[in-house]
Amino acid sequence: MPIARFRPRLLDSMHGYRREDFGRDFGAGLTVAVVALPLAMAFAIASGLKPEAGLFTTIIAGFLIAALGGSRVQIGGPAGAFIVIVYGIVERYGIANLIIATALSGMLLFLMGLFKLGTLVRFIPISVIIGFTNGIAVLVALSQIKDFLGLSIEKMPGDFFGILGALGTHIGTLNPWALGVAAASLLLVVGWQRWMPALGPKVQFSGKLSSVPGSIVALVIATAAVGVFGIPVETIGSRFGGIPAALPEFALPSFSWESARFLLMPTITLALLGAIESLLCARVADGVIGDRHDPNQELMAQGLANFVTPLFGGMPATGTIARTMTNVKSGARTPVAGIVHALALLLVILVAAPLAASIPLATLAAILMYVAWNMGEWREFAHLRNYRLPYRVTLLGVFLLTVVFDLTVAVQFGILAACVTFIYRISSLSRSERLSAADHPALAGHAEQIQAWRLYGALFFGATNLIEQLEDQLPPHTLVLDLKNVIYLDSTGAEALESLLKTCRKEGVRLIVAGLIGQPLDIAHRTGLQALLVQDAVDDLQPDVAHAIDAAVAGLGVER
Repeated sequence: MPIARFRPRLLDSMHGYRREDFGRDFGAGLTVAVVALPLAMAFAIASGLKPEAGLFTTIIAGFLIAALGGSRVQIGGPAGAFIVIVYGIVERYGIANLIIATALSGMLLFLMGLFKLGTLVRFIPISVIIGFTNGIAVLVALSQIKDFLGLSIEKMPGDFFGILGALGTHIGTLNPWALGVAAASLLLVVGWQRWMPALGPKVQFSGKLSSVPGSIVALVIATAAVGVFGIPVETIGSRFGGIPAALPEFALPSFSWESARFLLMPTITLALLGAIESLLCARVADGVIGDRHDPNQELMAQGLANFVTPLFGGMPATGTIARTMTNVKSGARTPVAGIVHALALLLVILVAAPLAASIPLATLAAILMYVAWNMGEWREFAHLRNYRLPYRVTLLGVFLLTVVFDLTVAVQFGILAACVTFIYRISSLSRSERLSAADHPALAGHAEQIQAWRLYGALFFGATNLIEQLEDQLPPHTLVLDLKNVIYLDSTGAEALESLLKTCRKEGVRLIVAGLIGQPLDIAHRTGLQALLVQDAVDDLQPDVAHAIDAAVAGLGVER
């Protein structure tokens, strides 16, 4: 099997790199760092980890994905799609096994890229992607209700019904101060980009202020308000003791076979979700900047990042659409912008880590609520009536299974449903029609002795009933099959034709096959069907149906 060459896009981007390009990349990197700061902490906390895990992931994985990836503008880091999976792994198997699962998923991602499997991710149907994306968005929002309302729940369950039960049981512990802070923060995050442009000339710096992310504005104002007025809400400092102002340390996880042997499906889920998210993100960015990323190089970079990052206290990482689009809109030209964003966050940790202790968790919950809303493609639910029943069942099935049960089960169901739907659709497009004298004058007067059929579509395991129907109504003398319009033939289809050939011989009927070209001809040759069709005078191959019908009519007077 040919393997992909390892060539980061950064190397090609450096050809003709100018000071102007660095200026744009530097500004874009700083802007993305500002956006990534609150999200990194929020994603980690929502996943059941300490806030520094998200920051370390943004720094290390963000640097590696930018420096080694196959996209010019991709920004890597923790993503909301991983929250549910990571939280479940931590709850069931512990942080040590999360590290192992993340590292193993990194190895799997690297191998996928090395063996050029990057394009295979595109074969996952859009209905499956929309279903699990919306399902994850619901779970992310649901997981933030605890901090949004300031409920006193010692440990949140990881399953849907457990979360609902815990919220219902502890609703009496609602903290009105936390709810007020969260509601005000959410209002500010949502309205900031809308208010500033609307102010226009009324505010001198409205244009520059509108470029500042609403999440940062809400974070700064809420943190200042909690610190100045002493609002009684839970903060990063009160729950986690703050964020260490130091570089992450390398640490190998303690391996336990008793728990690690159950990590196969979580590992595969992390790898597949990381691949889907990163490649979708890269495709969206390509459409904006008019470029084309290298999917195999991107997967190899994602793999290396996910292998290295957990060994330094990080969590799973992938390409992130929100931060990547911020990078693009800020004028990024090359992967240097992603590197700058990682280094800027590293500087923030080393210099301003103590300030993070006062950040209210209610504000981070509000930010994640906003992220969850933007993550989902909710309009697709309203458009479902425009699609066929199989599409609706697949999308809604994946969505409900993701929310109620598990993402792995949901994706398995979605892919299975999509495969069954595809098989049914292709088989329904395959058809046969009987030719008459209007199609070929030589058939006039011989309809009782000669049947000529033209087959369309794919002759595969799902459409062999076309051949079975011919076996049930054989003519007394000759059967002509025109396969010129058959675009695909599999081994089951070839076997069905061979069975028809044997039935024709048994009944004393001559079988003439015409128009075998391309892939069907290749399969007929490989399976031995072609040799069977030409081995004696009874059976035959013809270049086209006209020759086949002429041969059938000419053979009417031959004693059989």
